[in-house]
Amino acid sequence: MADPQGSLDPRAAADRLMDGLRADLERLARIPSIAFPGFPAEPVREAHDLLVGLLRDVGVEHIETIELPDTAPVIFGEIPPPTPDAPTVLLYSHYDVQPPGDESLWESPPFEPTPVREGGEEGLRARGIADDKSNVIAHLGMLRAFGGRPPVGVKIVFEGQEEYGSPFDEYPPTDPERFACDAMVIADLGNVRPGTPTLTTGLRGAAEVIVEARTLKEPRHSGEFGGAAPDALLVLLKALATLHDVHGDVAVEGLRRDEWTGAGFTEDEFRDLAGVEAGLPLLGSGTLGERLWSGPAITVIGIDAPSVDHAASAVVPYARAKLNLRFHPRQDPREARAALADHLSGLKPFGVPLTVTPGDTGPGYEAATDGPAYRAARAALATAWGTEASYIATGGSIPLVNGLAQAAPQAEVLLFGAQDNQCNLHAPNERVLLSELRATVVAMCAFVTEYAADFTREGRA
Repeated sequence: MADPQGSLDPRAAADRLMDGLRADLERLARIPSIAFPGFPAEPVREAHDLLVGLLRDVGVEHIETIELPDTAPVIFGEIPPPTPDAPTVLLYSHYDVQPPGDESLWESPPFEPTPVREGGEEGLRARGIADDKSNVIAHLGMLRAFGGRPPVGVKIVFEGQEEYGSPFDEYPPTDPERFACDAMVIADLGNVRPGTPTLTTGLRGAAEVIVEARTLKEPRHSGEFGGAAPDALLVLLKALATLHDVHGDVAVEGLRRDEWTGAGFTEDEFRDLAGVEAGLPLLGSGTLGERLWSGPAITVIGIDAPSVDHAASAVVPYARAKLNLRFHPRQDPREARAALADHLSGLKPFGVPLTVTPGDTGPGYEAATDGPAYRAARAALATAWGTEASYIATGGSIPLVNGLAQAAPQAEVLLFGAQDNQCNLHAPNERVLLSELRATVVAMCAFVTEYAADFTREGRA
Protein backbone atom coordinates (compact mmCIF):
# COMPACT_ATOMS: atom_id res chain seq x y z
CA MET A 1 0.00 0.00 0.00
CA ALA A 2 1.24 3.50 -0.82
CA ASP A 3 2.19 6.03 1.82
CA PRO A 4 -0.82 8.39 2.06
CA GLN A 5 1.55 11.33 2.50
CA GLY A 6 2.55 11.08 -1.14
CA SER A 7 5.67 8.86 -1.52
CA LEU A 8 3.99 7.03 -4.41
CA ASP A 9 5.80 7.15 -7.77
CA PRO A 10 2.80 7.62 -10.11
CA ARG A 11 4.61 6.51 -13.27
CA ALA A 12 5.90 3.31 -11.71
CA ALA A 13 2.47 2.63 -10.20
CA ALA A 14 0.75 3.07 -13.56
CA ASP A 15 3.25 0.78 -15.29
CA ARG A 16 2.71 -1.88 -12.63
CA LEU A 17 -1.07 -1.67 -12.98
CA MET A 18 -1.55 -1.37 -16.74
CA ASP A 19 -1.91 -5.07 -17.57
CA GLY A 20 -4.68 -5.46 -15.01
CA LEU A 21 -6.36 -2.20 -16.01
CA ARG A 22 -6.34 -3.21 -19.66
CA ALA A 23 -7.89 -6.57 -18.80
CA ASP A 24 -10.63 -4.90 -16.75
CA LEU A 25 -11.28 -2.36 -19.50
CA GLU A 26 -11.72 -5.18 -21.99
CA ARG A 27 -14.13 -6.98 -19.61
CA LEU A 28 -16.17 -3.81 -19.20
CA ALA A 29 -16.13 -2.95 -22.92
CA ARG A 30 -17.52 -6.39 -23.84
CA ILE A 31 -20.74 -5.52 -22.02
CA PRO A 32 -23.21 -3.71 -24.32
CA SER A 33 -24.41 -1.37 -21.58
CA ILE A 34 -26.71 0.76 -23.75
CA ALA A 35 -29.24 2.57 -21.56
CA PHE A 36 -31.50 3.68 -24.42
CA PRO A 37 -35.17 2.76 -24.88
CA GLY A 38 -35.53 -0.44 -26.81
CA PHE A 39 -32.30 -1.98 -25.55
CA PRO A 40 -32.20 -4.63 -22.81
CA ALA A 41 -31.56 -3.48 -19.26
CA GLU A 42 -29.62 -6.60 -18.24
CA PRO A 43 -26.24 -5.53 -19.74
CA VAL A 44 -26.47 -2.17 -17.97
CA ARG A 45 -26.99 -3.97 -14.66
CA GLU A 46 -24.15 -6.36 -15.54
CA ALA A 47 -21.77 -3.43 -16.01
CA HIS A 48 -23.01 -1.92 -12.75
CA ASP A 49 -22.34 -5.16 -10.87
CA LEU A 50 -18.88 -5.57 -12.40
CA LEU A 51 -17.87 -2.08 -11.28
CA VAL A 52 -19.26 -2.56 -7.79
CA GLY A 53 -17.12 -5.70 -7.53
CA LEU A 54 -14.02 -3.88 -8.78
CA LEU A 55 -14.57 -1.08 -6.25
CA ARG A 56 -14.93 -3.59 -3.44
CA ASP A 57 -11.75 -5.34 -4.59
CA VAL A 58 -9.81 -2.10 -4.34
CA GLY A 59 -11.00 -1.54 -0.78
CA VAL A 60 -13.95 0.83 -1.13
CA GLU A 61 -16.11 -0.23 1.80
CA HIS A 62 -19.00 2.24 1.52
CA ILE A 63 -20.84 1.58 -1.76
CA GLU A 64 -24.48 2.39 -2.50
CA THR A 65 -26.69 2.22 -5.54
CA ILE A 66 -28.80 5.33 -6.15
CA GLU A 67 -32.05 4.18 -7.72
CA LEU A 68 -34.16 6.90 -9.34
CA PRO A 69 -37.30 6.55 -11.49
CA ASP A 70 -36.76 6.04 -15.21
CA THR A 71 -33.00 5.74 -15.09
CA ALA A 72 -30.22 3.19 -14.75
CA PRO A 73 -28.59 2.70 -11.34
CA VAL A 74 -25.96 5.17 -10.19
CA ILE A 75 -23.00 3.80 -8.25
CA PHE A 76 -22.00 5.92 -5.26
CA GLY A 77 -18.93 5.07 -3.21
CA GLU A 78 -17.04 6.86 -0.48
CA ILE A 79 -13.59 6.71 1.13
CA PRO A 80 -13.19 9.01 4.15
CA PRO A 81 -10.33 11.53 4.25
CA PRO A 82 -7.19 10.11 5.86
CA THR A 83 -6.86 13.15 8.14
CA PRO A 84 -9.28 15.88 9.25
CA ASP A 85 -7.47 18.52 7.18
CA ALA A 86 -7.37 16.50 3.95
CA PRO A 87 -9.65 17.56 1.06
CA THR A 88 -12.36 15.43 -0.52
CA VAL A 89 -12.39 14.80 -4.27
CA LEU A 90 -15.46 13.58 -6.15
CA LEU A 91 -14.68 11.29 -9.11
CA TYR A 92 -17.28 11.09 -11.90
CA SER A 93 -17.56 8.86 -14.96
CA HIS A 94 -20.34 6.87 -16.64
CA TYR A 95 -20.50 3.21 -17.58
CA ASP A 96 -23.27 3.33 -20.19
CA VAL A 97 -22.48 3.73 -23.88
CA GLN A 98 -23.97 4.96 -27.13
CA PRO A 99 -25.60 2.42 -29.45
CA PRO A 100 -23.08 1.16 -32.02
CA GLY A 101 -25.07 2.42 -35.01
CA ASP A 102 -24.52 0.78 -38.39
CA GLU A 103 -22.29 -2.16 -37.50
CA SER A 104 -21.25 -2.57 -41.13
CA LEU A 105 -19.15 0.58 -40.70
CA TRP A 106 -17.11 -1.00 -37.91
CA GLU A 107 -13.80 -2.70 -38.71
CA SER A 108 -14.45 -5.18 -35.90
CA PRO A 109 -17.54 -6.09 -33.84
CA PRO A 110 -18.35 -3.11 -31.59
CA PHE A 111 -18.46 -5.12 -28.37
CA GLU A 112 -15.36 -7.21 -29.00
CA PRO A 113 -12.40 -5.11 -27.81
CA THR A 114 -9.86 -5.31 -30.62
CA PRO A 115 -6.20 -4.18 -30.63
CA VAL A 116 -5.38 -1.28 -32.95
CA ARG A 117 -2.28 0.75 -33.72
CA GLU A 118 -2.32 4.46 -34.49
CA GLY A 119 0.75 6.58 -35.01
CA GLY A 120 2.89 3.91 -33.43
CA GLU A 121 0.68 3.76 -30.34
CA GLU A 122 -1.23 0.70 -29.18
CA GLY A 123 -4.93 1.01 -28.49
CA LEU A 124 -8.24 -0.83 -28.23
CA ARG A 125 -11.33 -0.45 -30.39
CA ALA A 126 -14.89 -0.97 -29.09
CA ARG A 127 -18.07 1.01 -28.51
CA GLY A 128 -17.76 3.01 -25.30
CA ILE A 129 -14.14 2.06 -24.69
CA ALA A 130 -13.16 5.73 -24.75
CA ASP A 131 -16.51 7.31 -23.82
CA ASP A 132 -16.50 6.62 -20.98
CA LYS A 133 -15.23 3.25 -19.83
CA SER A 134 -11.57 4.24 -20.14
CA ASN A 135 -12.18 7.00 -17.60
CA VAL A 136 -14.00 4.66 -15.21
CA ILE A 137 -10.91 2.44 -15.35
CA ALA A 138 -8.59 5.44 -14.86
CA HIS A 139 -10.38 6.27 -11.60
CA LEU A 140 -10.00 2.66 -10.50
CA GLY A 141 -6.33 2.81 -11.45
CA MET A 142 -5.71 5.72 -9.12
CA LEU A 143 -7.46 3.94 -6.26
CA ARG A 144 -5.44 0.77 -6.89
CA ALA A 145 -2.20 2.71 -6.95
CA PHE A 146 -2.89 3.87 -3.39
CA GLY A 147 -4.23 0.53 -2.22
CA GLY A 148 -7.67 2.07 -1.76
CA ARG A 149 -6.32 4.70 0.65
CA PRO A 150 -5.41 7.83 -1.32
CA PRO A 151 -4.19 11.01 0.41
CA VAL A 152 -7.61 12.62 -0.07
CA GLY A 153 -11.16 11.68 0.78
CA VAL A 154 -12.95 10.29 -2.25
CA LYS A 155 -16.56 10.23 -3.41
CA ILE A 156 -17.25 8.07 -6.45
CA VAL A 157 -20.13 8.66 -8.87
CA PHE A 158 -20.42 6.21 -11.76
CA GLU A 159 -23.57 7.00 -13.73
CA GLY A 160 -25.46 4.44 -15.82
CA GLN A 161 -27.57 6.56 -18.20
CA GLU A 162 -25.54 9.60 -19.18
CA GLU A 163 -25.73 9.12 -22.93
CA TYR A 164 -29.52 9.07 -23.18
CA GLY A 165 -30.07 11.51 -20.31
CA SER A 166 -31.78 10.89 -17.02
CA PRO A 167 -33.34 12.49 -13.93
CA PHE A 168 -29.98 12.11 -12.21
CA ASP A 169 -28.89 15.37 -13.87
CA GLU A 170 -31.20 17.24 -11.48
CA TYR A 171 -30.65 15.04 -8.41
CA PRO A 172 -27.41 16.31 -6.77
CA PRO A 173 -28.84 19.67 -5.56
CA THR A 174 -31.58 17.74 -3.74
CA ASP A 175 -28.98 15.81 -1.72
CA PRO A 176 -26.07 18.25 -1.30
CA GLU A 177 -24.49 16.53 1.70
CA ARG A 178 -23.92 13.36 -0.30
CA PHE A 179 -22.03 15.25 -3.02
CA ALA A 180 -20.19 17.76 -0.81
CA CYS A 181 -16.53 17.94 -1.80
CA ASP A 182 -13.64 20.34 -2.30
CA ALA A 183 -12.93 19.41 -5.92
CA MET A 184 -14.41 17.12 -8.51
CA VAL A 185 -12.80 15.38 -11.47
CA ILE A 186 -15.36 14.96 -14.25
CA ALA A 187 -13.69 12.32 -16.41
CA ASP A 188 -15.92 12.39 -19.47
CA LEU A 189 -13.52 14.28 -21.71
CA GLY A 190 -9.90 14.17 -22.75
CA ASN A 191 -7.10 15.80 -24.69
CA VAL A 192 -7.38 18.10 -27.67
CA ARG A 193 -5.09 15.59 -29.42
CA PRO A 194 -3.13 12.54 -28.23
CA GLY A 195 -0.12 13.51 -26.15
CA THR A 196 -1.32 17.06 -25.45
CA PRO A 197 -2.54 17.34 -21.83
CA THR A 198 -5.75 19.31 -21.77
CA LEU A 199 -8.10 20.75 -19.18
CA THR A 200 -11.57 21.58 -20.46
CA THR A 201 -12.69 24.77 -18.76
CA GLY A 202 -15.95 25.53 -20.54
CA LEU A 203 -19.02 23.71 -21.83
CA ARG A 204 -21.45 25.38 -24.23
CA GLY A 205 -25.10 25.28 -23.29
CA ALA A 206 -27.71 23.65 -25.49
CA ALA A 207 -31.31 24.36 -26.46
CA GLU A 208 -33.81 23.11 -29.02
CA VAL A 209 -36.49 24.98 -30.96
CA ILE A 210 -39.06 23.64 -33.44
CA VAL A 211 -40.30 25.90 -36.22
CA GLU A 212 -43.30 25.08 -38.45
CA ALA A 213 -44.94 26.52 -41.56
CA ARG A 214 -48.50 25.56 -42.54
CA THR A 215 -49.95 27.12 -45.69
CA LEU A 216 -52.54 24.85 -47.34
CA LYS A 217 -55.18 22.43 -46.20
CA GLU A 218 -53.58 19.71 -48.33
CA PRO A 219 -51.11 19.34 -51.23
CA ARG A 220 -52.11 20.97 -54.50
CA HIS A 221 -50.92 20.23 -58.06
CA SER A 222 -47.75 22.21 -58.66
CA GLY A 223 -48.60 22.83 -62.32
CA GLU A 224 -52.04 24.26 -61.61
CA PHE A 225 -51.31 26.04 -58.34
CA GLY A 226 -47.52 26.52 -58.13
CA GLY A 227 -46.38 30.12 -58.44
CA ALA A 228 -49.20 31.58 -56.36
CA ALA A 229 -50.14 28.99 -53.74
CA PRO A 230 -47.80 29.48 -50.77
CA ASP A 231 -45.30 26.61 -50.56
CA ALA A 232 -44.70 25.73 -46.90
CA LEU A 233 -41.26 24.28 -47.58
CA LEU A 234 -40.12 27.43 -49.37
CA VAL A 235 -41.46 29.48 -46.45
CA LEU A 236 -39.51 27.35 -43.99
CA LEU A 237 -36.30 27.42 -46.02
CA LYS A 238 -36.46 31.19 -46.35
CA ALA A 239 -36.78 31.45 -42.56
CA LEU A 240 -33.88 29.08 -41.94
CA ALA A 241 -31.71 31.05 -44.34
CA THR A 242 -31.92 34.10 -42.05
CA LEU A 243 -30.16 32.33 -39.17
CA HIS A 244 -26.68 32.86 -40.66
CA ASP A 245 -24.98 35.65 -42.56
CA VAL A 246 -23.08 35.34 -45.83
CA HIS A 247 -19.98 34.06 -43.97
CA GLY A 248 -21.89 31.38 -42.09
CA ASP A 249 -21.77 33.22 -38.75
CA VAL A 250 -24.91 33.10 -36.60
CA ALA A 251 -27.02 36.17 -37.36
CA VAL A 252 -29.44 35.97 -34.41
CA GLU A 253 -29.26 39.00 -32.13
CA GLY A 254 -28.75 38.43 -28.42
CA LEU A 255 -26.49 35.37 -28.63
CA ARG A 256 -23.17 35.96 -26.92
CA ARG A 257 -19.83 35.51 -28.67
CA ASP A 258 -16.44 36.24 -27.05
CA GLU A 259 -12.85 35.97 -28.14
CA TRP A 260 -11.27 32.58 -27.41
CA THR A 261 -7.76 32.80 -25.91
CA GLY A 262 -7.07 29.15 -25.02
CA ALA A 263 -5.70 26.32 -27.13
CA GLY A 264 -7.52 24.96 -30.13
CA PHE A 265 -7.45 22.89 -33.28
CA THR A 266 -5.49 23.73 -36.37
CA GLU A 267 -7.72 24.03 -39.43
CA ASP A 268 -6.25 20.84 -40.89
CA GLU A 269 -6.94 18.96 -37.64
CA PHE A 270 -10.50 20.16 -37.57
CA ARG A 271 -11.10 19.29 -41.21
CA ASP A 272 -9.84 15.79 -40.56
CA LEU A 273 -11.84 15.37 -37.34
CA ALA A 274 -15.05 16.66 -38.92
CA GLY A 275 -14.56 14.76 -42.17
CA VAL A 276 -14.97 17.88 -44.28
CA GLU A 277 -14.96 17.06 -47.99
CA ALA A 278 -11.83 18.21 -49.80
CA GLY A 279 -12.01 21.71 -51.23
CA LEU A 280 -15.01 22.85 -49.19
CA PRO A 281 -14.82 25.90 -46.91
CA LEU A 282 -15.53 25.91 -43.18
CA LEU A 283 -18.50 27.93 -41.98
CA GLY A 284 -18.11 31.22 -40.17
CA SER A 285 -15.30 33.64 -39.50
CA GLY A 286 -12.90 34.25 -36.63
CA THR A 287 -10.93 31.62 -34.75
CA LEU A 288 -12.11 28.05 -34.51
CA GLY A 289 -12.28 28.50 -30.75
CA GLU A 290 -14.86 31.27 -31.14
CA ARG A 291 -16.90 29.28 -33.62
CA LEU A 292 -16.80 26.06 -31.60
CA TRP A 293 -16.64 27.11 -27.95
CA SER A 294 -17.15 30.77 -27.06
CA GLY A 295 -19.76 31.64 -29.68
CA PRO A 296 -23.14 30.31 -30.79
CA ALA A 297 -23.92 27.60 -33.31
CA ILE A 298 -27.30 26.76 -34.85
CA THR A 299 -27.75 23.43 -36.60
CA VAL A 300 -30.82 22.13 -38.42
CA ILE A 301 -30.90 18.62 -36.96
CA GLY A 302 -34.16 17.46 -38.51
CA ILE A 303 -36.69 18.48 -41.11
CA ASP A 304 -40.14 17.17 -41.99
CA ALA A 305 -40.86 17.51 -45.70
CA PRO A 306 -41.66 15.15 -48.55
CA SER A 307 -38.79 12.81 -49.37
CA VAL A 308 -37.15 13.02 -52.78
CA ASP A 309 -37.83 9.37 -53.57
CA HIS A 310 -41.56 9.69 -52.88
CA ALA A 311 -42.13 13.29 -53.96
CA ALA A 312 -45.30 14.20 -55.83
CA SER A 313 -45.65 17.16 -58.20
CA ALA A 314 -47.49 19.18 -55.59
CA VAL A 315 -47.17 22.37 -53.58
CA VAL A 316 -46.13 21.39 -50.04
CA PRO A 317 -48.73 22.40 -47.43
CA TYR A 318 -46.69 21.79 -44.25
CA ALA A 319 -43.03 21.72 -43.26
CA ARG A 320 -41.25 21.60 -39.93
CA ALA A 321 -37.65 21.81 -38.71
CA LYS A 322 -35.92 21.07 -35.42
CA LEU A 323 -33.04 23.36 -34.51
CA ASN A 324 -30.22 22.71 -32.08
CA LEU A 325 -28.64 25.80 -30.53
CA ARG A 326 -25.27 25.78 -28.73
CA PHE A 327 -24.47 28.94 -26.80
CA HIS A 328 -21.77 30.63 -24.74
CA PRO A 329 -20.93 28.85 -21.45
CA ARG A 330 -21.96 31.89 -19.39
CA GLN A 331 -25.16 32.82 -21.23
CA ASP A 332 -28.45 32.15 -19.49
CA PRO A 333 -30.09 29.20 -21.27
CA ARG A 334 -33.58 30.71 -21.30
CA GLU A 335 -32.19 33.96 -22.68
CA ALA A 336 -30.35 32.13 -25.45
CA ARG A 337 -33.34 29.99 -26.39
CA ALA A 338 -35.61 33.05 -26.36
CA ALA A 339 -33.24 34.91 -28.69
CA LEU A 340 -33.61 32.18 -31.30
CA ALA A 341 -37.36 31.74 -30.77
CA ASP A 342 -37.97 35.50 -30.95
CA HIS A 343 -35.93 35.78 -34.14
CA LEU A 344 -38.07 33.14 -35.83
CA SER A 345 -41.36 34.43 -34.42
CA GLY A 346 -40.58 37.87 -35.82
CA LEU A 347 -40.30 36.54 -39.35
CA LYS A 348 -43.09 36.29 -41.90
CA PRO A 349 -41.46 34.76 -44.97
CA PHE A 350 -43.55 35.74 -48.00
CA GLY A 351 -46.03 37.10 -45.44
CA VAL A 352 -46.61 33.69 -43.82
CA PRO A 353 -46.39 33.53 -40.00
CA LEU A 354 -44.43 30.69 -38.40
CA THR A 355 -45.27 28.55 -35.39
CA VAL A 356 -42.28 28.41 -33.02
CA THR A 357 -42.12 25.96 -30.11
CA PRO A 358 -39.24 26.25 -27.61
CA GLY A 359 -37.89 22.86 -26.54
CA ASP A 360 -35.50 21.55 -23.92
CA THR A 361 -32.54 23.61 -22.77
CA GLY A 362 -29.49 22.98 -20.63
CA PRO A 363 -26.97 25.45 -19.20
CA GLY A 364 -23.34 25.68 -20.13
CA TYR A 365 -20.53 25.82 -17.60
CA GLU A 366 -17.34 27.81 -17.16
CA ALA A 367 -14.85 26.79 -14.48
CA ALA A 368 -12.83 29.05 -12.22
CA THR A 369 -9.19 28.12 -12.78
CA ASP A 370 -7.28 29.95 -10.06
CA GLY A 371 -7.69 27.63 -7.05
CA PRO A 372 -5.49 24.93 -5.48
CA ALA A 373 -7.15 22.09 -7.38
CA TYR A 374 -6.32 23.71 -10.72
CA ARG A 375 -2.74 24.35 -9.59
CA ALA A 376 -2.45 20.70 -8.65
CA ALA A 377 -4.09 19.54 -11.89
CA ARG A 378 -1.75 21.61 -14.08
CA ALA A 379 1.25 20.14 -12.28
CA ALA A 380 -0.21 16.62 -12.45
CA LEU A 381 -0.91 16.75 -16.18
CA ALA A 382 2.60 18.07 -16.82
CA THR A 383 3.97 15.14 -14.82
CA ALA A 384 1.88 12.66 -16.79
CA TRP A 385 2.44 13.94 -20.32
CA GLY A 386 5.74 15.79 -19.94
CA THR A 387 4.45 19.15 -21.14
CA GLU A 388 2.31 21.98 -19.82
CA ALA A 389 -1.46 21.57 -19.94
CA SER A 390 -3.60 23.51 -22.40
CA TYR A 391 -7.07 24.93 -21.76
CA ILE A 392 -9.89 24.25 -24.20
CA ALA A 393 -13.67 24.29 -24.11
CA THR A 394 -16.13 21.98 -25.78
CA GLY A 395 -19.29 22.52 -27.76
CA GLY A 396 -20.80 19.42 -26.20
CA SER A 397 -22.68 19.56 -22.93
CA ILE A 398 -22.53 17.48 -19.76
CA PRO A 399 -25.75 18.45 -17.93
CA LEU A 400 -24.73 16.76 -14.68
CA VAL A 401 -21.81 19.18 -14.25
CA ASN A 402 -24.22 21.97 -13.36
CA GLY A 403 -26.15 19.73 -10.99
CA LEU A 404 -22.97 18.75 -9.16
CA ALA A 405 -21.74 22.34 -9.12
CA GLN A 406 -25.02 23.45 -7.54
CA ALA A 407 -24.72 20.73 -4.90
CA ALA A 408 -21.14 21.73 -4.09
CA PRO A 409 -20.89 25.38 -5.15
CA GLN A 410 -17.47 25.97 -3.58
CA ALA A 411 -15.86 22.93 -5.22
CA GLU A 412 -13.42 23.34 -8.10
CA VAL A 413 -14.51 21.44 -11.21
CA LEU A 414 -11.83 19.74 -13.30
CA LEU A 415 -12.60 18.11 -16.64
CA PHE A 416 -9.94 15.82 -18.06
CA GLY A 417 -9.52 12.18 -18.95
CA ALA A 418 -8.29 9.41 -21.23
CA GLN A 419 -10.30 10.30 -24.33
CA ASP A 420 -8.90 12.47 -27.10
CA ASN A 421 -10.56 14.34 -29.94
CA GLN A 422 -9.51 11.67 -32.44
CA CYS A 423 -11.06 8.73 -30.57
CA ASN A 424 -14.28 8.53 -32.66
CA LEU A 425 -16.61 8.79 -29.71
CA HIS A 426 -20.26 8.28 -30.79
CA ALA A 427 -18.96 7.15 -34.19
CA PRO A 428 -17.93 3.84 -35.75
CA ASN A 429 -14.55 2.42 -34.71
CA GLU A 430 -14.31 4.21 -31.38
CA ARG A 431 -10.91 3.63 -29.82
CA VAL A 432 -8.74 4.55 -26.86
CA LEU A 433 -4.95 4.72 -26.85
CA LEU A 434 -3.36 2.83 -23.97
CA SER A 435 -0.74 5.56 -23.63
CA GLU A 436 -3.53 8.05 -22.92
CA LEU A 437 -5.09 5.70 -20.36
CA ARG A 438 -1.73 5.23 -18.64
CA ALA A 439 -1.04 8.97 -18.60
CA THR A 440 -4.49 9.63 -17.13
CA VAL A 441 -3.78 7.19 -14.28
CA VAL A 442 -0.45 8.96 -13.70
CA ALA A 443 -2.21 12.33 -13.73
CA MET A 444 -4.89 11.18 -11.29
CA CYS A 445 -2.28 9.85 -8.87
CA ALA A 446 -0.14 12.98 -9.14
CA PHE A 447 -3.21 15.19 -8.79
CA VAL A 448 -4.50 13.75 -5.51
CA THR A 449 -0.96 13.77 -4.08
CA GLU A 450 -0.25 17.38 -5.02
CA TYR A 451 -3.75 18.57 -4.14
CA ALA A 452 -3.61 17.00 -0.68
CA ALA A 453 -0.27 18.65 0.02
CA ASP A 454 -1.30 22.04 -1.38
CA PHE A 455 -4.66 21.96 0.39
CA THR A 456 -2.98 21.16 3.71
CA ARG A 457 -0.44 23.95 3.22
CA GLU A 458 -3.25 26.43 2.51
CA GLY A 459 -5.17 25.22 5.54
CA ARG A 460 -2.17 25.86 7.76
CA ALA A 461 -1.37 29.25 6.28
